[in-house]
Amino acid sequence: MRLKFLLRPRWLGLIALVVVFATLCFTLLAPWQFGRDAETQARNSAIQESFHTPPKPLGEVLPPGQPIDVRSEWHEVELRGHYLPQQEVLGWQRTVLGEPAIEVLTPFRLRDGRTVLVDRGFVRPVRGTHAPAFAPAPAGEVTVVARVRADEVDSEQRPLFDHDGHRWAYAINSGTIGRDTGVDLHRGYFVLTEGQPGVLGALPLPQLEAGPYFSYALQWITFGVMAIGAIGYLIYSELRPTATAPWQQQQQQTAEKPRVRGRRKDVAAAIAEEERREAEERSRS
Repeated sequence: MRLKFLLRPRWLGLIALVVVFATLCFTLLAPWQFGRDAETQARNSAIQESFHTPPKPLGEVLPPGQPIDVRSEWHEVELRGHYLPQQEVLGWQRTVLGEPAIEVLTPFRLRDGRTVLVDRGFVRPVRGTHAPAFAPAPAGEVTVVARVRADEVDSEQRPLFDHDGHRWAYAINSGTIGRDTGVDLHRGYFVLTEGQPGVLGALPLPQLEAGPYFSYALQWITFGVMAIGAIGYLIYSELRPTATAPWQQQQQQTAEKPRVRGRRKDVAAAIAEEERREAEERSRS
């Protein structure tokens, strides 16, 4: 049977490696990059749509029981109520425009009694991780426009902590902040836009770029196809009756080299013997 060589341990290991790699490329790595590309496109579409859509009441964008998803995140909502500065929290070790930042998170009590977490923007830290003096949230009832954002996820679920006279959060998560401050917060948080009452440094929007995710997905598919093609070519090379595999050619060349050296030694010895005989004959004569 011509394919019997595939049962050798070396071939079995090589085929298994290619199968595992190609499977990962087609079922995990490429779909993961396609998913990231779809998320980026949905985010960009939501941001672009918000530029042409007037702010809506919170209940229209987030009806009761509806989670924050690609259809609602980044949309602008209008909130009317008052800030709760006593429950203010700062975001720990943030980055804005490539530089360290601190985000100021202040609960906001709506007219209907619900409380949302408002991100008033950022300030730059001083002396490493210390918060600078910043403007307090305005008192009294105000109306603000903010963008809907989904809660961040802290894999370690770390609680709030005290530092430099402030309470700090490792991640902007309404569940964690609400639990540790004793305030029943609406899911998600809301980022103030430029010029709103209480805004500090308005957080910039992400760049509306497609990103490299789609091309990365195609690359993983290409890698998987190349791996299958490579193992197919090796099997074909092994099956060709008149062909010699590259590694076999190398083995043959290696085996032939000592023979060539041996022949060269035999010729040299014969020439030396002939010269010795001629020298003896001359000496006799």
